[in-house]
Parts: sequence; structure tokens; C-alpha cells
Amino acid sequence: MSKEKTDRLDDGSRRGFLRKASLGTGAAFGAMALGPAQAKPIEPMPAKWDETADVVVIGSGFAGLAAAIEAKKAGANVIVLEKMRTPGGNSIINGGIIAVPGSAVQKEKGIVDSPEVMAADIFREGQGLSHPELVKVLTASAVSTYEWTINELGVKYREGRVGQEGGHAVPRHLFTHNSSGSGIVNQQLLKLKELGVEPRCTVFMERIIRDADGRVKGVQVREGYRFPNATSGKVKMIRANKAVILAHGGFGADVAYRALHDPKLSAKFGTTNQPGATSEAWRESARIGCNIIQADWIQVGPWTSPDEKGMGLAPSFAGNAAQFGLWVECSSGKRFVNELANRKVRADAVVDRLNKGDQCLAICDAGGGDLLEANRPGALQKIVDAGVAKRYANLDEVAAAYKIPLPALRKTVDHLNRYIQQGKDEEFGRYLSKEAKPIGQGPFYVVRLSPKVHHCMGGIAINTKAQALDVSTDQPIPGLYAAGEAAGGVHGAVRLGSVATVDCLAFGRIAGQNAVKEIAWS
Repeated sequence: MSKEKTDRLDDGSRRGFLRKASLGTGAAFGAMALGPAQAKPIEPMPAKWDETADVVVIGSGFAGLAAAIEAKKAGANVIVLEKMRTPGGNSIINGGIIAVPGSAVQKEKGIVDSPEVMAADIFREGQGLSHPELVKVLTASAVSTYEWTINELGVKYREGRVGQEGGHAVPRHLFTHNSSGSGIVNQQLLKLKELGVEPRCTVFMERIIRDADGRVKGVQVREGYRFPNATSGKVKMIRANKAVILAHGGFGADVAYRALHDPKLSAKFGTTNQPGATSEAWRESARIGCNIIQADWIQVGPWTSPDEKGMGLAPSFAGNAAQFGLWVECSSGKRFVNELANRKVRADAVVDRLNKGDQCLAICDAGGGDLLEANRPGALQKIVDAGVAKRYANLDEVAAAYKIPLPALRKTVDHLNRYIQQGKDEEFGRYLSKEAKPIGQGPFYVVRLSPKVHHCMGGIAINTKAQALDVSTDQPIPGLYAAGEAAGGVHGAVRLGSVATVDCLAFGRIAGQNAVKEIAWS
């Protein structure tokens, strides 16, 4: 942004004060600290618009692409803007799992599940902070959203496989054919292209234009933007006749902003996010009056490894070991947590031990490795070849490599085997899959655990129509919608794995469908 523009924004007006407050003390606080009478900003309308569309979508992950598809299908002229060089955001690198309560695969395996059971899991693990009306919409639409990905997008899933993430009462997630979110994103991109829309990459949204009448009427962008240079690219004004949809994702890669909300999450923590998961759109949405809620609930993934960067390969292995192996602390050789507890419980347990100088390991034997191979063909050899997982002939070698008391480790395995045989974990209450077998057949595989920042549970407050809510009135901001990780209220204190995929797709579709219904402004 040029000095002239900065001076204009930072003048003595309440708009300038809002901007200074949000940049200096955190977006949510900056917008709310002024009080209801002052929180509503007034934007000068551009002298001219460089381009016009009915709906402008910010972000090209699951939510943004779903919104664009629905809006375009309804006849709208749609533009999708992505600040990075390639589309997909975090969605294209996620684990490719989607929660589907009551799926045909569950029924074939005798697993009893329903939207109500899934909702109960979300409420319980979210510590009561999930908004009931949003959770109800999400869980009720999970099956139809999954079917939409198959019937309309052509997404392929692994036949006959169902998995379980921590915090879920039963196995309920299904796997994309390539065990990656790209299995969905690429099909969304193909569908959009078929509809005549392609995301415009390296276009950074630096300002949301909200008029004195309270309506959002467009965005100011920089075309040719080079992340993370905020002054790169050419400034352009894009008018949105009907609505702007914010689907810009979270801020897990923005150390300064996340530390404002949770000081514990300093630079010593890595992140699973792609580099573009930063805070600019969060700050901007707060500046124009969006109510940002629960932004200090930031999820740290418990299953990542210090032996690789980013998300990496470890989560698939550690998740498999949580079902068919065990997690142990090296100092005692004992299990230290329910391996299928929610992500916060497990991450807190690992961090506590790391802070005490201990190490935590995910371990499975040959049988567990075979099950991982069945779920994700080629994954086990790939993670071993990368040096993230180590292979050992027997438990003696595992104990020697990590300085674990061997008798204690053997006793731990013996206890877990007894629990598996009796179908009840007397120590931690872990759900025991019918596919789980007693542990003991070499070789054994081991991955070191070290949590990384993963997901932002909070975000822009929305209603069931995905309309963004004003901080001063709690009413919808005309012409503005939000979905996916940009929106808050669904997950509460803990996001359950595999729920984000259906959350982004379901509310992205809802945002696109409703944005088209807005009456165009003149």
C-alpha cells in the first residue's frame, strides 16, 4: 500500500482509528474496543470500478471452490481470487478424509452412526463452545455433501474403508482415492472450468469495500501480487453486484498474529499449513466490522514429527498407530494418553512431556503396517524411505534406540494386547477397532511425535445462511458471506479430524447458494 493510501486510511476518522487499533492490538479487540456506536466503519466508494462481477470469492480451497460452483450454477457471474501462485490453499494438502455419519460403508461393517451422534461428538469435544444451529446444519448435510462430491464432482473414494479420528465415538471418515484433499480440490477445479470459471492466482485482497449504508460492495486487490510482499502487484477495484464470499482460510502460518491470540504458540512451533495461511484477511474483516469469535482456540496437531517439515507423512502413520498400535513416552515405556482422544488432549499430553525433556513415540508392528498399507497404499514405505519412520526387528531394538526401559515397554504391550483381546481398554478407554490385533509381530515401525500448529477453530461469526455478522449489531452484513476456516462457531475448542472437510464444503455451498439471492445494488 502506498504512503498516500496509508495516510488516507490513518487519518483522524474513526475508520483510521479502527485500522490502527486492529493492526496494533489484534483484529478482534481492535474492532470491538470502540463500542457498538463506533464499530461500524464507513468506506469511501471508489471513483470507478475496474471490473464487475455478481459474486467475488476470496480463497480457492474447499469452501471457496464449493461457493463458486454453486453461485455459477445459479447463473451468477463469478470471480475467484487466490493470493498464492497455485489454487487449493490448505485444502489441497489435507489428509483427504471426510466425516460421513451413517454412510453405506459404516452400515456394511455394522457401525451404528447418525448425524445426531456426530453432533454429540462435536459438542462434547468442543467443550460446549460449538454453536448448535451451525452444527445441526453441518451434520444434517454431511451425507448429501459427500454424495455431491461423488455425483456432481466425480470424486473417487477408497471402497470399503472407514477410519476413525480422535474424539469420534465411532469410525466414520472415508478416504479419497489418493489420501489427499487434492482428490476433491482437483475435481472442484475441473467442475469450475467446465462452468467457465478459473481461479485467478497471485491476486491479493487488501481491502473490503463497505459503504456508509453498511453494505459490502466490492474489494480492492493487487494483481500480480508476490507473497509476502504487501506492496507488490497492481491495485485494482472489483465491484461485487451481489456479494463477496470470504473463504480465505486460517492464520496458522502467521506467528505474530497467532501469538496475539495464544502466546504459547511462538515460533518454536512449526505449522502444518501452507505459507499463505496468514492474517491479512482476518484483520481486514475485523476492520470493516465483522464479529471475530473464538480466535484464540487454535488447534495443534498431535501427530506430526520433528523429523520433517510441515504436515508431512507422520500424521497418517501416527493416526494408524492410534488405532492399531500405541503411543508411548520414552522415559517410562508406558502409554501416556488415549491415542484416540481429541487432538487437544493428545497434543497437550505430548507437549507436556516434551517440555520435561521426554520423547513421545507412535509405534506399530507388522500387522499395523499392513493395515496402514491397506488404507494408504505405498504410505508405509514412503515414510520409511523419508527417514521419518524407523524400522526395527523387535521391541528390544526399539527400546535400545530410544533409551526405553525394555521390561516396562514389554509390560505396556502385554497390557494393550489383553485389552484388545477383551475388547475394552481398562487404562485409557480407547475405542478398540474390531480390526485391531494383538501387537508383537516384527518388524516394528516408530515415528517421533512433536505437535505443530494446524487449524484455527474461530473466525467470522456466521448464521446458518453463511452470512457474516456485524460486531455492533449481531445482524448479517449485507453482501458479505464467510465459510470454511475463515468462519467460526462450528468446532468450538477442538476440531475433530475429518469434520473440516465437510464443514468447508457444506457451508461453502450454502454461501454460494445464498449469495446469488442477494438483490444487486445500484
